[in-house]
Parts: sequence; structure tokens; C-alpha cells
Amino acid sequence: MRKVYLLMVVLDERRLKMELYKNFDGKAPMIDVNDAAMLLIDHQSGLFQCINDVDFLRIRDRAIALAEAATLVNMPVITTASVPQGPNGPLIPEIHEAAPHAVYVARRGEVNSWDCKEFVDAVKATGKKTLIIAGTVTSVCMALPALSAVNEGYRVFAVPDASGTYAPEAAIATMMRLTQAGVVITDAGAVLAELQRTWHTPQADAWAQIWGRIFTNYRLLLESYAKAVEVVKTGEPLDNERED
Repeated sequence: MRKVYLLMVVLDERRLKMELYKNFDGKAPMIDVNDAAMLLIDHQSGLFQCINDVDFLRIRDRAIALAEAATLVNMPVITTASVPQGPNGPLIPEIHEAAPHAVYVARRGEVNSWDCKEFVDAVKATGKKTLIIAGTVTSVCMALPALSAVNEGYRVFAVPDASGTYAPEAAIATMMRLTQAGVVITDAGAVLAELQRTWHTPQADAWAQIWGRIFTNYRLLLESYAKAVEVVKTGEPLDNERED
């Protein structure tokens, strides 16, 4: 990731600023939870075998986390798959389990999902102008619809760490290409933070569980904390204090 930031520094600063802000009407490029839809594209078991830049199990967890977060804030979710009856494999089932309201769009072989009229119609039907896009692989399934959507005036946030591709070099090139086109590059944790906005909410426990998918160590901490709370509430004796 350090290479990505170093390479992006060489981009013309004025052009970068202009492109990043071109669809935000002068506002900061932040996710408006009330005007956003989430597109989870081609997270398929076969395509996961092509991922070499990030551990594909982490990609899986982050994609599920995005679906869970979208459900928690009542955000529209659209999914699609590339020839799921072939070697690309089916969509991972956890996405629709996490987002039962998600709309699945079957494509007729289009590589760029934005070339599928039914997919674009589904996006337009949400009435949202901000799109959060993740897709496997990063350089194709995430990048191509992101480029198409930003060109049509959508505010687009791409999530490469919930996508994954076949080589780190491909990820770097893709992020530079997207940035130059006006797509906002973000990550799964940043998306969660922008959707959640506050811990002062009755949904705090649910958010904590979702964060556990992003930070594995945090999940372990949550499990330990939950057990400690349970012991205090129930008065469960410590093993070394139990009577034989």
C-alpha cells in the first residue's frame, strides 16, 4: 500500500483535486448514507482463487461486513455474478444472508456489469447518486463499473480491500486509474465508519460485531470482553475457585 501512496503523489495536484470533487458539487468526498447504494459485484468462489494481492479470506470477510453494514443502515444493495454456472463459481452465500434485501441481477455475459441494462436499471431504481462499489477482481469487476458510473455523474467510492485482484501491480495501476477518473478510493473500515457515524446508538453491539470482521484481533477482544461481562453478571466462579 505504501507504493500506492508514493505513486499517487506524482499526480498533478490540481487535476487530482478537480477530478475528485467533480461530482460532489464542491462538498467533501464523504459518503451520504441517505443517498448511497452498495454494489457488490462478482464475489464468487471461483474468482477468489485468482486473488494474490490480499488474503482472499480477508476479502470475503470484508465483503460480508459491507453487506451487514448496508443492512444495518437500510441501504440498497445490488449484487451480480459473472457466469456463476461456470468456473467463476457462485456468489458466496454469506452476502445475501447478511443482506436479505439485496437485489440480484443476472447478466448475459457482460464483463463490465455497467454494460448490462438490467444492472444499470436496478441502480437507477434505487434513486441514489452515491455508489459504494466492491468487486472481484479489483481491476475488472470493481474498476470498470466504477469508471462507467462516475462518467455518468455518480459519486463513486471504490473499495479495493473488499475486492482483490491477481497481482499487487494490477491493484496499484487500478487505483491510480480510478483516482485520475474521479473515483474516490476508500477501504472497508472507512466505509463502516462513515455509515456508522456514532457509537452512541442502540446498534452499537451490532456494529462491534461487524468491525470484528474487519479487525480479526478486535473480534477476539470482543469475545474476551463478552465473556468477562457474562462472568460478572452471572457470578460464574473462576475455575481455580471451584470446589471439588
